[in-house]
Amino acid sequence: MELPWRIHMKAQTLSILLVVGVLSIIGTESIEYKAINCRKHKASITDFGGVGDGKTSNTKAFQKAVNELSKYANDGGSQLYVPPGKWLTGSFNLTSHFTLYLHKDAVLLASQDTADYPVLPSLPSYGPERDPGGGRYASLIFGTNLTDVVLTGDNGTIDGQGAPWWKNFREGKLKYTRPVLIEIMYSDLIQISNLTLLDSPMWNIHPIYSSNILVQGTTIIAPFESANTDGINPDSCANTKIEDCYIVSGDDCVAVKSGLDEYGIAFGMPTKHLVIRRLTCISPRSATIALGSEMSGGIQDVRAEDITAIQTESAVRIKTSIRRGGYVKDVYVRRMTMKTMKYVFWMVGDYGMRASSHSDPSTLPVIQGINYRDMVADNVTVAGSLEGIDGDPFTKICISNVTIGMAAKPRKKGPWVCSNIEGITGGVTPRPCNLLPDKGSMTCEFPEEKLPIDALELQLCSL
Repeated sequence: MELPWRIHMKAQTLSILLVVGVLSIIGTESIEYKAINCRKHKASITDFGGVGDGKTSNTKAFQKAVNELSKYANDGGSQLYVPPGKWLTGSFNLTSHFTLYLHKDAVLLASQDTADYPVLPSLPSYGPERDPGGGRYASLIFGTNLTDVVLTGDNGTIDGQGAPWWKNFREGKLKYTRPVLIEIMYSDLIQISNLTLLDSPMWNIHPIYSSNILVQGTTIIAPFESANTDGINPDSCANTKIEDCYIVSGDDCVAVKSGLDEYGIAFGMPTKHLVIRRLTCISPRSATIALGSEMSGGIQDVRAEDITAIQTESAVRIKTSIRRGGYVKDVYVRRMTMKTMKYVFWMVGDYGMRASSHSDPSTLPVIQGINYRDMVADNVTVAGSLEGIDGDPFTKICISNVTIGMAAKPRKKGPWVCSNIEGITGGVTPRPCNLLPDKGSMTCEFPEEKLPIDALELQLCSL
């Protein structure tokens, strides 16, 4: 039997070697960053056999590093440094009380080999009918049942190398649903910040069934024609903040979700208490912020402010349909600036996603308490298309202090399309439809009290 003091000495030696490994790479360079927590133990991916030549697979090196560093979860946590280089890797799992830091000249290159992505079961709030083959490829960076995880860097890059995935998806050649870049499940206290994400095979950042999430200072870029490359998708999550992000995408820049049809209703986990601030979005085919269409678990208390949208299909879009159930309530948007848009306001009750075969057509969604104010737009084709469901109107819609400059060739039938809605407006140009009567000088609501995520203070950490 090995004596306890020998085991202790081995652990100390490993810790020293890991720190020396980091110092030998960064030299005299001082690197500091802000994070929810700093870490006691530090290592470099090179300490675990990582090779940053863009050709050598580092999947085993990353997983070995995470597994080894997980031993320090209850001893001040651990930090894995990725130095300059191109680090080819397939999917790997994270651990708790852990930081992954990418140097500004570090690139994680996602493998294009499907064998490098384990197949996971369908998400319980979506059901198997959503996934071809009844499964989905694991994300590049994956974690479940975690606490206190930081993914950050000095704008280091995660390159999804998504082109073959997009092609095979269009041609129907994929057996399972494409991987996302970062997916965190059933977890608490998650930070994703100061990274550049490129060309994801599908969605970029997908926190799901989680709480206390910060996405900050992140750049996300994908071609306009890439399918389903949503930027950030908070999904059945509570207490989330997205701020200071720049997103160019082939789909919605932020897509708020909570499960699909009877699966989402049964799972019953809403997305609530979401803050979105200082977002810049370019997405000619989709929305700056989309609510739904997968919203069967409910969406409530979404606060978006100081948003810029350029050449984007719509500003805020609510997507739902019969069979979907759930609700979208208490949405507050203010101070949006938009340039060259197809729609500013867009709500649809007949979104065309295929309903699952077991969903109940009598299950209707509730859309209520949608507030927009202090917005300016220019070169717009349709000011608003707000169409609820017959027998299930969208209610308590409020729009105030909004000026929309119409395009040289606006929609021939007029700037507004309205049906099955109820609400009020004040100070809106061009004048809205009769279902949104002008109440003169009034201001739509926007809560001033802070959400708990705003109380989260970041620490100054170093490598």
